[in-house]
Amino acid sequence: MQDDDLDAEFLVAGLPDAVRRLEEKGLFEEAVSAINRLLSDGRTLTTLLRSRLEWELERIMRVKWDYCLSKKDAFKSLSEQIPGLTMSEFDEWLGKGLIDHMEIEGEIRIFRNFLPNFLRERVEVRSRLKARNDTEIAGMLRKHLDTVVRRAVELGTRHVEPVKNRVSMVLRVKPEAVPDGETVRVWIPFPQRNELQPFVKLVSTLPEKYFLSPENTPQRTIYFEEKSVKDRELEFSVEYEYVVNAAYVEIDPERVSPYTEGESYRRFTSEFLPHVAFTPYLRRLADELVAGESNPYLKAWRIYDWITGNVSYALVPEYSTIECISDYAARNLKGDCGVQALLFITLCRISGVPARWQSGWYLNPIRPSPHDWAQFYVEPYGWLYADPSFGGHWRKVEKYHRFYFGNIDHYRLVANTDLSANLTPPKKYFRSDTVDNQRGEVEWKGGNLYYDKWTYELKVLSHEKISETA
Repeated sequence: MQDDDLDAEFLVAGLPDAVRRLEEKGLFEEAVSAINRLLSDGRTLTTLLRSRLEWELERIMRVKWDYCLSKKDAFKSLSEQIPGLTMSEFDEWLGKGLIDHMEIEGEIRIFRNFLPNFLRERVEVRSRLKARNDTEIAGMLRKHLDTVVRRAVELGTRHVEPVKNRVSMVLRVKPEAVPDGETVRVWIPFPQRNELQPFVKLVSTLPEKYFLSPENTPQRTIYFEEKSVKDRELEFSVEYEYVVNAAYVEIDPERVSPYTEGESYRRFTSEFLPHVAFTPYLRRLADELVAGESNPYLKAWRIYDWITGNVSYALVPEYSTIECISDYAARNLKGDCGVQALLFITLCRISGVPARWQSGWYLNPIRPSPHDWAQFYVEPYGWLYADPSFGGHWRKVEKYHRFYFGNIDHYRLVANTDLSANLTPPKKYFRSDTVDNQRGEVEWKGGNLYYDKWTYELKVLSHEKISETA
């Protein structure tokens, strides 16, 4: 199915009850058969419903990929972290729903990322865990945040302590993914040039021929094409340098002024279906959180403070399999960085505070990882940053918790400033990530290549502080 404009509003069309009930029972093969009958029985379906059913065939495959572990495999992974673990303990946790799983075709299948979620949430097993040392990253970040705040106060500037990073990203397509001689199309995320990242330089690519999308592309990529060769892995790579600033500003709520309600204001206070949805539940939640407050900055603070205090960090299934991410976050009170950012954005917009998406990587030089956060707008300060997942992590340290409301550290790589934006050139088929783009995208004339068909790796080649931005 084509995905030229990523119009995913069809996700608001619910599934027919017969299909949904089969999926709830884990009878996916029967659900696929039921969908195919509906698509081919000659009735005229609305465009919205037909698109929803066609997408559901793809979504079912992705759900099964997310819930791919057998009990045996999951027990082995957990026992490697908890010496002495017994199967009876594992079964007890499974029966209580403490290990994320679902029944598929009559068999228990466990979420492929269940392990970090379980270990993070179960306080009672932490004393049994093998030791893990994360103090180096935490100490590095603490030192940086303290420096940013001190220097910003000294210098009276919004952007301080820039760093220059040299980065490589490699995407490898597996030998069996595409028939011999077929053209493989690849999009790899590439840093934007913006206020946070004033300098970006492409260093090298493989293959040498490429197309680099413009600097202001909402989801910026570098694009490649290469013909597949039988039994050979295809490798695509890019190396670049960029400068990134930290951003810190002291806000005086008394100076915050009313908005000018022009086109930009309307855009960033509007719904963007399916994931920024003004559902009755989210409207009520937003109303309760900001009740009696008229100051936009303080409205946003109330929303951030509630999320960081009530929504736990947890890895979730692929975004493309979730019907409405902001509603998912508010109902389950858990979610990863992007889920929390989308809930913040949605609640801000409902409350009349402009908010938007930003994402790429948390680029600390020790252990970089994909990461999402948000921005919100207040007059006269402009666009400020909000990172609810980091704020939640530092909830018990007030100065760091408050830092991530309005400010941002310099361990960032920004490739995306909007949700579900078109890639350049356009992708023909459904994307592997229909919301964000941090890992890349791959397709050929036969369709999209999902994550089981390729791998990616990002490395920080150098990370150096500089005295001023380039």
